[in-house]
Amino acid sequence: MPHIVISEFMDAPAVERLAKKFSVRYEPTLVDNPQDLAKALADADGLIVRNRTQVNAALLANAPKVRVVGRLGVGLDNIDLVACKAGNIQVIPATGANARAVAEYVMGAALMLARGAFTATAPVAAGKWPRLAFSNGLEIENRTMGLVGFGFIGRLVADLARPFGMSIAAFDPALPENDPAFAAHGATRHAKLESLLAAADVVSLHVPLTPQTRNLINAEKLALMKPTAVLINTARGGVVDEAAVVRALTANQLRGAALDVFDSEPLGAGVFPQDTASLPGLLLTPHIAGLTQEANERVSSLIAERVEQFF
Repeated sequence: MPHIVISEFMDAPAVERLAKKFSVRYEPTLVDNPQDLAKALADADGLIVRNRTQVNAALLANAPKVRVVGRLGVGLDNIDLVACKAGNIQVIPATGANARAVAEYVMGAALMLARGAFTATAPVAAGKWPRLAFSNGLEIENRTMGLVGFGFIGRLVADLARPFGMSIAAFDPALPENDPAFAAHGATRHAKLESLLAAADVVSLHVPLTPQTRNLINAEKLALMKPTAVLINTARGGVVDEAAVVRALTANQLRGAALDVFDSEPLGAGVFPQDTASLPGLLLTPHIAGLTQEANERVSSLIAERVEQFF
């Protein structure tokens, strides 16, 4: 009977499904105990992870029998695909299963930051009435949603933004100029990132982290954006120069930024101000854009099904 190790959180029904057919060791905190994880993998045939377990050559050296790695998510930054291929290990991501959650996060963040009124709770609760200070919010109707990366999630964001009356601009060098996806989702294709950044009122990032996309959004690119624009990153932290975003917000060169992913997770000290009230346009969340009850169920169910099929 194949033995499967699950080193991070997985939805209970999906774990139970696997346990009915396989030997399963499920410890959501195993990722935090490298020695225990190495021992657990000694006789494992399969491994299921989220984004914190680093499936690299060192880890795989302790997993001589592993034949499949299930990824409870879509990003593969934490998985060494070259090492897996060398070991004849199949990698299975949960492609598309959390797309709706990410797309709804993007729209929620866009609405919050454009309106700018949702940091008023503390002063209002304290008896203050800063009505004038919060009366200059923006509506997103007749504004442009700029999508950097126009894959499955980017297209879903486009579909959600259009009923709000937004126009859609998209930049994706991986897609040919005549790709039907642009017309199908009402998007104007931009051949250059710079032109999209200058045109968009909301810029949402949907690209993988590669050597080419690291610090794709830096001080130079931020300077191209409208001072009333909003930046949203649910892709990968290294795609954005975080210090440059803080500087742009501090100098009022950017209306707002919602960052769900970071170059270092959890955050180190020094990049972001501890007193976030000094930057009301800054929204930080702990890599949860793709995490909802429904998305967790879909992601876990899909990976359980595909790992089961593999064996």
